[in-house]
Amino acid sequence: MMDHFKWLTEQNYQRKVVSPAEAVSHIKRGSRVFIGTGCGEPQALIHAMVADPSIQDVSIHQMLSLTLSLYVDDPSFLRRFSVKAFFVSESMRKATYEGKIDYVPAYLSQIPRLFESQRLGIDVALIQVSPPDRYGYCSLGVSVDVTRSGAKNAHMVIAQINHQMPRTWGDCFIHVNDIDYMVLQDEPLVNWGANIKDSEVARRIGMYVSQLVEDGATLQIGFGRLPNAILSHLKDKKDLGIHTQVITDAFLPLIEQGAITNRKKNYLPDKIVASLCMGSEKLYRQVDNNPLFYFRGSEFVNDPVVIARNDNLVSISSALEVDLTGQVCSDSAGRIFYSGIGDQVDFLRGSAMSNGGFSIVALPSTAKGGKVSRIVPQLSEGAGVATTRGDVNFVVTEYGIAELQGQSIYQRVMELAQIAHPKFRKELIEMAKERRYIFADQLPPPEDDLLFLEQYKSSRLLPNGKVVEFRPLLPSDEIDYRNFFYSLKEETIYYRFFHNKKTFSHEVVQKQWAAVDYRKNMSIIGLGPKGGYKEIIAIGSYAESENGFAEVAFVTSESYQKQGIASYIIEVLERIARENGYKGFVATVIRDNIPMLRVFEKRYPNLKSCFDGGEITLEMPFAQAEEKAEASEEGKK
Repeated sequence: MMDHFKWLTEQNYQRKVVSPAEAVSHIKRGSRVFIGTGCGEPQALIHAMVADPSIQDVSIHQMLSLTLSLYVDDPSFLRRFSVKAFFVSESMRKATYEGKIDYVPAYLSQIPRLFESQRLGIDVALIQVSPPDRYGYCSLGVSVDVTRSGAKNAHMVIAQINHQMPRTWGDCFIHVNDIDYMVLQDEPLVNWGANIKDSEVARRIGMYVSQLVEDGATLQIGFGRLPNAILSHLKDKKDLGIHTQVITDAFLPLIEQGAITNRKKNYLPDKIVASLCMGSEKLYRQVDNNPLFYFRGSEFVNDPVVIARNDNLVSISSALEVDLTGQVCSDSAGRIFYSGIGDQVDFLRGSAMSNGGFSIVALPSTAKGGKVSRIVPQLSEGAGVATTRGDVNFVVTEYGIAELQGQSIYQRVMELAQIAHPKFRKELIEMAKERRYIFADQLPPPEDDLLFLEQYKSSRLLPNGKVVEFRPLLPSDEIDYRNFFYSLKEETIYYRFFHNKKTFSHEVVQKQWAAVDYRKNMSIIGLGPKGGYKEIIAIGSYAESENGFAEVAFVTSESYQKQGIASYIIEVLERIARENGYKGFVATVIRDNIPMLRVFEKRYPNLKSCFDGGEITLEMPFAQAEEKAEASEEGKK
């Protein structure tokens, strides 16, 4: 500190160096005071301001308050100060419930504009900075977000200069000429942890999110416990990039293990772009003077247009509840303000404009110890719609993934009911029927926990160079399933159903697939690329028959035939059927359907066949496939 004090003295800045008490004594009655955000807030200045009884009738604006939570239960504090928070921190939640502080709903990207336009005028800014360099520039360190704009637009700036504040890189500097009073006081920065209570729920949600995030994606991770817990499940990804509002300790393992490299970023490559840092001393030392981290204000980092310049931008945020039409509440529990709009909408819209980008809203399926569903028929009374139906892409719970973008209300209901907690699915479907969202005869999704279906997911590179994903058919696939069959030629349909089937109505399809028993019966679909999405290009199914056998059938889109898809599906179905106690397949095939016969004969060379007019009935014990595999291994020796 002495070196910097000497520098300030030599540069004739000693007149600005004062004690905390003297600095805050310049705050006039009725002032509008801005305080730096979160872990970067100037604790010494806050304590000094509260301790000065002459400071009265002051309005405090802050993005995320931590230190003030020590005072909000003090009646004398509440008589002298009114706190207006842009985001309700966990430590301030109780005070918000009790009406002791005021919540200002605003998109993070637009808060700086409120300061600049004087819509929210600021008389005094209390900030914390690193010591000045030899040119007189101090870094805002871990709190750039709206702090930079707050200081720039305040009539008076009081800065706590702290050697323990990291000197971060980016557009995050303030010159001592722009500081009115400087307090030289070192103290540890506020530490913030984000541990999720239910690690099993987080593990399952993280597993589903990891299926959506591809190598080379650029990520935004929202504020909160769950988004940070999800990060640990992305450690096996490669060349991830980061463009996000807040950096936490959860990022460090991925940086250390090489999952985050930023090499594939097309915009500001090789840089982790952020505006805020909240965590432990280890994290603060990691960002100190580290050119890997590039800090900018929220008007830049959270600008949807800037976000969209990142290709493959994946936004991961959380919510309190989601209704069956896709509306998201993230800032209030009913009428009670719980957190804030924050960065969710900025990044959802930015990711939607990103080339290859998309958004994920993740949440546990239940609350209050499993007593309440977070997937709801309608948002709670008084709940705020932070994110509209039109902004939502993927919703993830511990029970799966719902894709909502471009989906009708009927499809959204089925997707979301499918990932709700099993005990609430039937009730959600009944409520949706009352609201005329779905068919009156719609069957609810199975009440089973379908996590075991994850082992049946796979992908395969075809000879034509396309990658096809394979997974079990779900009730929410009904419309895509019908579209697939309507896309087939009459000949293909005839070979599958033995007559020229013309109609695949809701009633017909629902009877077959809406309430699948995934042990007795199974359908595997192949999903091929179409534009930026995937469509069903093949379906293979088995259903319980007699004497321990299951009847099998499959159909492949004409454009994907002769690519080995049917042979692959039959292998997958056999493996699943074996696990469920079946000893073989039976099938009925039209005599002229040579390609299907070849698929079966290749897999089961000693199958038994019985001719009945133009149809052939096949019996294919699984033991034959084992014998073929053993013979193949012997031939290799």
